[in-house]
Amino acid sequence: MPHSFITIQEIARNTLPRLLENLVFPNLIHKDFSNDFSRNLGDTIQVRKPVVLEAKEFDQSQGVTAQDITETSVPVKLDKIATVDVEITAIQGAVNINDLNRQFLEPAAVALAQKINSDGLELYKDIPYIGGTAGTTPDGLDDLASVREKLNENKVPVSPRYALWDTAADAKLVTIPAIVNAEKSGSTTALREGSLGRVMGLDNYMSQAVKKHTTGATGTPLVDNSGGYAKGATAIHVDGLTAAFAVGDVFTLGGNSYVVVTAGELSTADQDITIYPGLKASVSDNAAITVTASHTANLGFHPSAFAFVTRPLVKPSGVESYVTSYNGVSLRVVKGYNMTYKKEMLSMDVLYGYKTMYPELAVRYLG
Repeated sequence: MPHSFITIQEIARNTLPRLLENLVFPNLIHKDFSNDFSRNLGDTIQVRKPVVLEAKEFDQSQGVTAQDITETSVPVKLDKIATVDVEITAIQGAVNINDLNRQFLEPAAVALAQKINSDGLELYKDIPYIGGTAGTTPDGLDDLASVREKLNENKVPVSPRYALWDTAADAKLVTIPAIVNAEKSGSTTALREGSLGRVMGLDNYMSQAVKKHTTGATGTPLVDNSGGYAKGATAIHVDGLTAAFAVGDVFTLGGNSYVVVTAGELSTADQDITIYPGLKASVSDNAAITVTASHTANLGFHPSAFAFVTRPLVKPSGVESYVTSYNGVSLRVVKGYNMTYKKEMLSMDVLYGYKTMYPELAVRYLG
């Protein structure tokens, strides 16, 4: 262990702020955190969904209709632990906390944040609403305006709204003349900091963890059911496939967009899938399905679209441990002896889960 005055409490308290600084996606969405109970990996908890209301035109002749503000709860599984583990000997050279910060704590915080960010951005698979063109990197103000348009079409609250772009899109968007030129944008931030900032009512961020979706379905997929399917159906049978649908595939049917939630096994050219949302209109047998090609899944969203859920981890018995929490994130630090490898170890862990709360409050913008 580094010098005895560097305690695991100090390690935890110095690492957590650095972790929070490096989180992107979790800091932009709804957080659910409680210190009431410590939890273990795999626990399921009930999380209250944020209430979403709609402003309506007042009709004096009809009066008002009260909207339901009852909060509902959804189960969220704490199914992920981000961990960084090192041998004590690897950090024994640190002579003080500043030395340890440089040598270990800062890199550990960055590594934890990268995994937490990456896991969260897998939620793109829940979003059926799309804009942009698959395979074409967004590069202009019209792309930013299109994200705004898609969110407006879904009646997403105008504030706050965020957009997360992959590195390629960010590099293009940050060089738009209307954004870079101070006389046009009113700011030199894009030129000085390489930051897109707030444009078109969107607070824009770059993340290296934005996902690339590889579309599974190929062939000429058609609805396969003699009576077709009624409005609202979420389970459909498809034929005409040469490769199976994958979870997260997006397709249009009857002019409406849907995402594959579960995908059964491909049997010859047939497959059963479940979709979101339910069919917006009835469809007939042999109706054509148009599958969206592989793409980068940039995201535009309101914070209530997604939830980041964390709880403190249980302190293990028989070893030195410390748990600290701040701003909706809890970090556990454990110092112990590994009997299998006969080495003293230091471990830092974060327990968490993600959930899509309101898919209609987000748009997948293709690149």
